[in-house]
Formats: sequence, C-alpha cells, structure tokens
Amino acid sequence: MVTHSGWASDTRSDAPDDPRSLGRLVGDLSEQATRLVRAEIALAKAELTSKAQQMGIGAGLLVGAAVLALYTLAAFIATAIIGLSNAVPAWLAALIVSVVLLIVTAVLGLLGVKHVKKGAPPVPERAMENLQEDVDTVKKGLHR
Repeated sequence: MVTHSGWASDTRSDAPDDPRSLGRLVGDLSEQATRLVRAEIALAKAELTSKAQQMGIGAGLLVGAAVLALYTLAAFIATAIIGLSNAVPAWLAALIVSVVLLIVTAVLGLLGVKHVKKGAPPVPERAMENLQEDVDTVKKGLHR
C-alpha cells in the first residue's frame, strides 16, 4: 500500500508507530552498543573487585596459618628437646635436636639451590629451538 507521501506503509500490527531514518537507526545502534560495552566493562570491574577481595582474604588467612605453623614447629622442637632430656642431659638434648635441624636445613637448602640452577636462566630453550627450525624451514621454502 502506498501513502500520499510516496512511502509504503506497513500494515503489520507489530510495526513501530514512528518510522526512523537509517541514519537515526545506526546512531541508536551505536549508542546502545556503547552502553552495552560500558555495562560489560562495569560488570567485569565489579567481578574482578569481588574476586580480588576474596583472594586478599584468602592470602591473609594463609599468612596467619603460616605464622601459626611456625610457632607449632617451635613447640614441637621444644617438645623433642624436653622428651630427649629424659634420656640425656638437657643441654645435650638441645644440641642433638639443633644438629638434626641444621642437617635438615642444609639438605633442603642444597636441594633448593640445585633446582634453582636447573631452572636458570628462565628461557624457553625448546620453544626457541623450534622457532629457529620454523624460520629455517620457511627460508628453505622461499629459496626453492
């Protein structure tokens, strides 16, 4: 159906009452897309803030647990010294426990240094070798 202005009218019942121009529709789309992106960014910020707070609380609880574990270790060491002092003099019991702790500390330290040296420098050597092979293969392919 054509109206007196030359435009075809839409006889559907769900058609909008105010037909807008294509430029206006594109402008509305741009505005709505911008609003949507801003809303998504705000949602992401809120979610990250919430997760960061939970991680902070968890980290604080872990630090508290580590401090208590250190005190617990000290209590166990004192218990070992007191228990051993029933068999030998107290000074000898303290010396024995201290020497055992020194040996355990030295072994752990040496193992730690060994693993650090094995991992140093932190360069992805295999990945670099594979990348170099890829570059060489491409060069060979280009020269054929």
